Amino acid sequence: MPGKVSAVLAAVLAVGLFSAPAKAQAIESAYTSLDLDKCRHTKGKQEEDYGEWRCNGYGGVVVHVSAGDQRTYVSYGRSAKSEPAAKQTLASFNGEGKKIEWRAERSSDGKLKPFATIMRWSTTVSSGDEPVKGEVLVVTRLAPGGVCHVGYVDAKANLDSNALAQKLADEYARKFRCGADKPIVLGNKGPGFSGPYDR
Repeated sequence: MPGKVSAVLAAVLAVGLFSAPAKAQAIESAYTSLDLDKCRHTKGKQEEDYGEWRCNGYGGVVVHVSAGDQRTYVSYGRSAKSEPAAKQTLASFNGEGKKIEWRAERSSDGKLKPFATIMRWSTTVSSGDEPVKGEVLVVTRLAPGGVCHVGYVDAKANLDSNALAQKLADEYARKFRCGADKPIVLGNKGPGFSGPYDR
C-alpha cells in the first residue's frame, strides 16, 4: 500500500509540474553609445540632405541614421533602410540621442534578444517668440514583424520618463503592428514635446 501511495503522489506532482504556467522571461536592458563620427557616412545628394550613417548597435544589429531638413530618422536591422522607421521622425526640428537602450529577453542559449529600443531625442519646438528645447524618448519596435515607432514620452515633463518608456517598450512593442497601430504617447506633455511626423 505505501508503494501505491508513493506512486500516486509522484504522478500528481508530475502533472502539477507540467501543467504549471511557464515562468515569464525577465526583461533586461543593454546600452550602446551612438557616435555618428565613428559610423560609416554616405553624403547626401540634395540640398538639406545630410546623408546617412551605418552604425553598429547591440550584438552587431545595424543602426541606420539619416538626416535632412534639421530632422533625424533612425532605423534598425538588416533591412533598416526599407523599414517604416527609416521614414519616421518627430514633427519639430530634432536630433538623435547619444545612447541607445535595448530592451531584451534572454533566450534559451543565454543570449539577449532585443525587441525594442529607447532613444532620447532632442527637440526644438517653435512656440511664441522663443523656440522651446525639449527631449522626447522614442520607443521603436525591432524585427521580426517590422521596425517602427511604438510611442513617445516627454522626458522633461515626467519625472518617471525612463520607467514610462520601458513600460511602452515592454507592454506594447512586441505586439505593435507597424502601419496599422498608431504610436502611443504616455505621461504628461510639456511645451518641448513633439509628436510623430511621417515623410
